[in-house]
Amino acid sequence: MRSLLLKNAGLPTMDPLPGRSGSIVVVGDTIKEIMPAGRDAGAGHSYSQVIDCRGRAVLPGFIDAHLHLTAMAHYHGGVDLSPGAGVLSLGDLQRRIREQARETPDDAWVRGHGYNEFYLAEMRHPTRRDLDAAAPRHSVKITHRSGHAHVLNSRALELVGISLHSEEPPGGLIDRELPSGEPSGLLFEMGPTLARLIPEPEEQALLQGVEKANQQLLSLGITSLQDATAGNGLEQWRAMARWRDQGNVRSRVSVMVGWEGFQTLKRESRDALEKSGRTQIRGLKIILDQSRGGFFPDQGELDAMVLEAHRAGWPAAIHAIEAEAVASACDSLEKALAEFPRPGHGHRIEHCSQCPPALARRLAGLGVMVVTQPAFLWAHGERYLETLGREDQQWLYPLRTLLESGVSVAGSSDAPLAPLAPLAGVQAAVTRLERNGRIVNSREKIGLRQALNLYARAGALAIGEGARLGSLTPGMLADLVVLDQDPFAVPAEAIQDIKVEATIIGGEVVWQA
Repeated sequence: MRSLLLKNAGLPTMDPLPGRSGSIVVVGDTIKEIMPAGRDAGAGHSYSQVIDCRGRAVLPGFIDAHLHLTAMAHYHGGVDLSPGAGVLSLGDLQRRIREQARETPDDAWVRGHGYNEFYLAEMRHPTRRDLDAAAPRHSVKITHRSGHAHVLNSRALELVGISLHSEEPPGGLIDRELPSGEPSGLLFEMGPTLARLIPEPEEQALLQGVEKANQQLLSLGITSLQDATAGNGLEQWRAMARWRDQGNVRSRVSVMVGWEGFQTLKRESRDALEKSGRTQIRGLKIILDQSRGGFFPDQGELDAMVLEAHRAGWPAAIHAIEAEAVASACDSLEKALAEFPRPGHGHRIEHCSQCPPALARRLAGLGVMVVTQPAFLWAHGERYLETLGREDQQWLYPLRTLLESGVSVAGSSDAPLAPLAPLAGVQAAVTRLERNGRIVNSREKIGLRQALNLYARAGALAIGEGARLGSLTPGMLADLVVLDQDPFAVPAEAIQDIKVEATIIGGEVVWQA
């Protein structure tokens, strides 16, 4: 049986005092023993592989409990329109699209991602007319940095059948020009609709994007992930299961499905499906949105959806950003749990971006977990400070309030919509710094050990793998990450600069610097 010894390993999570060291013995895919420094782990043993960590820190592999794997693959194949790519005006955006169009056949789509109107000189969303000027002979679709808005040019609108007479799909919003009422090209909360109408990239191009995403995941030490895309169904699960089984993706993968996928899977045997591969189906994703003023779904619909999932034994993962949305989600969960009490139900709130203490205590009482994204503070903190009032800033990503209230909190990236690196999230949770060095509500800082736990033990609990993952403990799966520096030994502002030296999944070294 395969065995692995990591000797001279720094083990900063094993003891409240950092700087401890020792050796980790792995047999097969499991941690067999952790030996303190001074004990010769190699004496009398023959290991398949020995790694001398030379004092480098070893942590449990990072767990990202909320990202979008297929979108990551698509982003690797599209044009980057983010501020980080130098897109700071509509002219910059048009130039990038024009360059991509020159390299794209006229009958193929031009796709872009990551535009951010807050950083554009014009301080507005692009329109179809802006895109028409850049690529009049192509169908163009670009995606907002949040993933909740898209812009299509005139040719693309015509191809997908969106016109003056089109009605909005449930929960969606078609922005219109005045006074004509013609679509401006800007579409809110219509991602699933567009996914059905716009052809996927060719399989080979998509696979190339998947493999680039895989290398990115492994290079950042992410050993487990959960795809939290509301448009997922049986087809998307099968695609991700195929990528995992073929080795295109090495990290462990679990998948949430949306409402339509949930209805389909109720008629299938989920256990039988999962036994056919290594990719789990876990959870119903519900987006609770306020883009059209009121909530969609409304309270009665949300109550019914949550109750149906709860009765079926499925965890519900409710996308809720504002405090009002979190309260609405609590109402539905409370009703379901009152009708069918069940400890360990696994229900979650995704994001929970604004949450005052009374609402945090309510979440704790219901046993609902929060899966949030600390790195948003780094990536979008400047916008929060400029656009939100003090009252809204006070309970923005309130990590300390949630934890002190007894809420179990896991970290995630929401990639590709924010930085993927777990250590960027850890740094943001500890410092609350936005990219320009200003602090976003210092009261909500948490300790480093708590921040690391967001992407380890808490992450494992969030994805339903608390019995197998998330800690350096004998009997747990040997998913590990070797870092070039100890997070406890560097300034808090330098945590995200720490590099991953090696990523290990199930006792196998799958990536090395």
